[in-house]
Amino acid sequence: MGDCESVAPQIEGEENLIAAAKHIVRALGSNKNLTEDVKKILADLGSQLSNMATIDDNIIEDGKSGIEEQLSVVQEKIMSWEADESMIWDSGPDEAADYLNAADEARKLTEILENQCLNSEEDKELLRRAHDVLQIAMQRLEEEFKHMLVQHRQPFEPEHMSFRSSEDDAVDEGSIVSFGDDSFEEPAHRDSISRNSEDYIIDLVHPDVIPDLKCIANLMFMSNYDHECCQAYVNVRKDALDECLFSLEMEKLSIEDVLKMEWGNLNSKIKRWVRAIKVLVRPYLASEKWLCEQIFADLGSTSLVCFVEAAKASMLQLLNFAEAISIGSHQPEKLVRILDMYEALADLVPDIDALFLDGAGSSVRIEYHDVLKRLGDSVRATFLEFENAVASNASTNPFAGGGIHPLTRYVMNYIRLLADYNDTLNCLLKNQDGVAASRLSPDTSPTTEDDRMSNDFSGSCSPMALHFQSLTSILEVNLYDKSKLYRDASLQHFFLMNNIHYMAQKVKNSELRLIFGDKWIRKHNWKFQQHAMDYERATWSSILSLLKDESNSSSSSISRTLLKERLRSFYVAFEEVYKTQTSWIISDAQLREDLRISTSLKVIQAYRTFVGRQMHHIGEKHIRYNAEDLQDYLLDFFEGSQKSLHNPHRR
Repeated sequence: MGDCESVAPQIEGEENLIAAAKHIVRALGSNKNLTEDVKKILADLGSQLSNMATIDDNIIEDGKSGIEEQLSVVQEKIMSWEADESMIWDSGPDEAADYLNAADEARKLTEILENQCLNSEEDKELLRRAHDVLQIAMQRLEEEFKHMLVQHRQPFEPEHMSFRSSEDDAVDEGSIVSFGDDSFEEPAHRDSISRNSEDYIIDLVHPDVIPDLKCIANLMFMSNYDHECCQAYVNVRKDALDECLFSLEMEKLSIEDVLKMEWGNLNSKIKRWVRAIKVLVRPYLASEKWLCEQIFADLGSTSLVCFVEAAKASMLQLLNFAEAISIGSHQPEKLVRILDMYEALADLVPDIDALFLDGAGSSVRIEYHDVLKRLGDSVRATFLEFENAVASNASTNPFAGGGIHPLTRYVMNYIRLLADYNDTLNCLLKNQDGVAASRLSPDTSPTTEDDRMSNDFSGSCSPMALHFQSLTSILEVNLYDKSKLYRDASLQHFFLMNNIHYMAQKVKNSELRLIFGDKWIRKHNWKFQQHAMDYERATWSSILSLLKDESNSSSSSISRTLLKERLRSFYVAFEEVYKTQTSWIISDAQLREDLRISTSLKVIQAYRTFVGRQMHHIGEKHIRYNAEDLQDYLLDFFEGSQKSLHNPHRR
């Protein structure tokens, strides 16, 4: 296609003349003293203007017959294309230029007739005829305008944008599960929002046809067919935006549809929504506005109005989905996805404010900010619901084996995942510090050691850290209650040791360390170590008391019998502990090894000492196990697989 000058030289020429005249007027208004050279140039210009005759003047001088003759010529050119089904702009630049000039002539002739006093029916019929010719021309230009917008649309492939692919999406499909789900383990890392795509403008329509589209738009506006031109543009571009959302797998869903959706399906749709909003605003809407500005560059605010009308439906479709999420239930498993939505919207605020300026775009801009606020409110409510769910998570039966409770895994892995949203959570939770601080009171802790460390730290930590501490305090209280379900005191301490150690390790070995701080880690290391010692005392104190040295009475025959009975009782107790605690489980290899070593040092040393001193009183036949046997048996502890000792020499 040729450029705008080859297609519509007269329109372009008039625009240039008008611009130059306005410039001269402004210059004269600001300069009262003119030089002789300037005066001479202006005089020459005036002389030229007085000698020039426009086409309108010539036609007027020729009278009605001249107008009618000129209209017939124009009508013939216009009507010659009505019988032709081919598109004018597909036929070549010369045909396009001829038609555009003819349409412009029809406009001028209509204006001339409208400005004359037409009294006779013949004159009025001529005006009606001019209007008909102009209307036919404008309808044809509207068709050509739409045809070019559609035929020269550039392919838009969102999968080539720098966003996460569908294959990547599948990686963390199961990472967000229902609250308390046993399968929740290490969270997948979330998507990172592209920060550079606002500069990525693409050509939605081929650049070669932009000048032609611009000329058609200008002529339709000059002919008072501005509404038809805008409507044609908006309809075509709305369809293009609908196709864009379809390619991004975004369905048109009502708020009611979203609220009824099951979490598995909703989770997938939220991930698609996050990707869609990023692609739609950057780069699609940025490019859409750029297209509008190119086509309607000479027509004032028209470009913004057309852009808003074309983009509004697609934007509201996405915002309606976000609104439905914000007013839905505040289930804890939704928290990460709502944060994803909030961050996506918050990141795009500068783009939205720039795209939807002034009155024309205010409705979209205001709705966008309202939805963002409602999502923020939903994050706060969901976080609070998460805390409440942890606090109210009740158990009727003790957790088998005293291992790490699913609730502990869920909460700590979830907290670790939430740490990726540091800035956002600090912003959204900063006005709720009092709620979190109240949960850090020493009264809520099951232990009595220096709880002041939590309170000292909470005074200077971030809002998110304060809420995380609150959440772990709630978890500890719940675990303490769950430990009471065990009848065996040693298993109570074993269970608490396991779970608090898991919490401490999760914080220590991740980015959570920077959030909780070393004081929190030291405090919880002390806690699980204290429970480990309490476990050893509860399990072994009474058993090892059977091996205490009582040498002052060992010479009597009664004390030999007592020694044999005590050793036999030790074996029975050890075998019972073996049978019980081989079924207990410590998942962490280092903790398991440390507890075995600590237990072995106490048990084996006491046993060796007792047997070494009392062997001649007891007799070798009463010794079931040597120290090495017991040490090996202790290595079977805490594997989660129950075993029994069957000694053939048992008495």
